[in-house]
Amino acid sequence: MPWSTSDRRSRLPKNWASLRRRVIRRDGGQCTALHSDGRRCELPGTDVDHIVPDSLGGSDDMSNLALCCAWHHRQKTGREGAAAAALTRVTSACPVEEHPALGD
Repeated sequence: MPWSTSDRRSRLPKNWASLRRRVIRRDGGQCTALHSDGRRCELPGTDVDHIVPDSLGGSDDMSNLALCCAWHHRQKTGREGAAAAALTRVTSACPVEEHPALGD
């Protein structure tokens, strides 16, 4: 989600810049995401991510923040968005009609 169309920035805590610097320092400036084989991503971390999104009750506490590269952050955000959309998706069942050749 681009910042230009998001209200997320206004919902960040006032001390976000300080929290962000602390997360970058704690995580050594490297993405904390793991590859499928268990190796840690080698790319530099550029995005501070909420492990549990605030929309699901996650906090701005350091234990809920992780440093991610842009690619891993987009992947995680996309999965979370798809899961949220699936919860609100409405499905409707069409009536099942019996085929005319099967009727008695």
